[in-house]
Amino acid sequence: MATLLSVNVGMPRDVSWQGRTVHTGAWKAPVQGPRMVRRLNVEGDGQGDLAGHGGEMRAVLVYQLQSYQYWQKQLGRDDLTFGIFGENFTVDGLSDDEVRIGDRYRIGEAEFEVTQPRVTCYRVGMRLGEPAMASLLVAHHRPGFYLRVISEGRVQAGDEITLTRKGKEELSVADTDALLYLPDRDPAKLRRALNIPALSPGWQQSFRELAAAQQPKQEPGWPGERATTQQPREAPAWPGFKSMRVARIAPETPTVTSIYLDTADGTPLPEARPGQYLSLRVPVGDAAPAVRSYSLSCVPTDGTYRISVKHEPHGKVSGYLHAALRPGDLVDIASPRGTFVLEESTRRPVVLASAGIGVTPVLAMLHQLAAMADPRPVWWIHTAHDRAHHAFADETRTLLAGLPDAHEHIYYTAEAPHPGERHITRGRPTARSLAALGIPADADAYLCGPPAFMDDVGGFLRDQGLPAERIHTEQFSALPAINPGVTPTAAIQPHQPPGPTGTGPLITFARSGITTPWSPACATLLELAEACDIPTRWSCRTGVCHTCVTHLVAGEVTYTTPPLELPEPGTVLVCCSEPTAEVVLDL
Repeated sequence: MATLLSVNVGMPRDVSWQGRTVHTGAWKAPVQGPRMVRRLNVEGDGQGDLAGHGGEMRAVLVYQLQSYQYWQKQLGRDDLTFGIFGENFTVDGLSDDEVRIGDRYRIGEAEFEVTQPRVTCYRVGMRLGEPAMASLLVAHHRPGFYLRVISEGRVQAGDEITLTRKGKEELSVADTDALLYLPDRDPAKLRRALNIPALSPGWQQSFRELAAAQQPKQEPGWPGERATTQQPREAPAWPGFKSMRVARIAPETPTVTSIYLDTADGTPLPEARPGQYLSLRVPVGDAAPAVRSYSLSCVPTDGTYRISVKHEPHGKVSGYLHAALRPGDLVDIASPRGTFVLEESTRRPVVLASAGIGVTPVLAMLHQLAAMADPRPVWWIHTAHDRAHHAFADETRTLLAGLPDAHEHIYYTAEAPHPGERHITRGRPTARSLAALGIPADADAYLCGPPAFMDDVGGFLRDQGLPAERIHTEQFSALPAINPGVTPTAAIQPHQPPGPTGTGPLITFARSGITTPWSPACATLLELAEACDIPTRWSCRTGVCHTCVTHLVAGEVTYTTPPLELPEPGTVLVCCSEPTAEVVLDL
């Protein structure tokens, strides 16, 4: 018979960690006497980061006495007091390889249901002073698990734990955890997991996406869970950079110029998917060569890539490309990359929405649709300053005319339409104007432009019924940070790291425009990025959750902590890697 040994609670507190403040409820301590357990938590308990912990499906965290005894031996520790693993219930029994998702238990006056394993979170390592703890919990198949409250009531140490119902499919907590985080997944177990109604929605979504693609793209999901989406990554067409020749240069507007590139050695160019980008390495002044990424603005034709670059007022690289580049020049190019790509395997309607130079990746998608005479309904929505700065206006109109069911809607923020131009509106897209377009709720939407534009248009489309997972976005600057639990601070422009200049290989953060020598003062590439105040994305910091996965544009790395599952070719987990040569990261 399993027994409740300790009830542990703790309210969220601010904890100093690596120069930052983390708001966390990981500090739990045993309490005496009965405690009321309600739908969201135990009386006197709270969670600091509700995106990754807490809520109805994660109301109570359970860890076992037997795992305490195991870690005491493994870690050589004699100070592991109940609650130190962040659990609310310390129990005797209920091992992770015996408890099944969906099992129900009576404890005291309350009844509970097992919903998921513990999420891989850096805070358990922070609490124990063992940074690799999140990885160890998974690797040693001892994660612990969450309960939701079926019937509220009082519980206390000493209560017996009685199984009241077995979970559907009888998939254990340990097997469920391994299915998400470890390689060599058993397809049969994956199908079983998808058939468990008690499994929490975040894990259900991750398993649906793993089932949809053998090699899923890694993008941020629920903090601490395995980040996955359906679109697979592909290995780069060539490693690092190679020289390509500028075939011709064509002005599009007063500020936008298209650059056509072909191979310097006459070899065929590999195919690029519509929406992908190229990274260019160019000399700028006396500093190290700068790396910038630009979307392909059409699908490759006749062995030529086309990028279209806006000259930013203070942009060193865009200024160089506009003022100094000439036909015949050689430019170092990294192969096409990116997962913001047109999904061609569905028959759903397509929305292509852009603002300013954000037109380039969706224009490549429009080229692809036109080349296939795709029968899907297509909505082309673009915002420009005025007619003179409306890049590719004639080109897009020609492409749309070749589609059987196309709808064009243009917004000029500083110019009124001419009489009879019903497809042009003065202003910006609004909820009302987009609702009037008749976009169906089953459409796939692709948005690119300034963050405010994508936030607004994405919100309008969600309000009209488009599911969030069908609204895809791309931005050229650094991606929004994912730092669960860390108290937000004012944004700081990326900069060189403080302290003595490193003597190691050069590290380039392409999205942020920072190149700096590697220094062993930073344990990982993630820590170097953080020292430069570059927005970063992570959760476990030990190579488990893959939230930190980043395109490796060029260079080689080694893993300081071997990840439990390697990322896909052409990508790297920056939370547990360091360079072995010069490195360029899409970060």
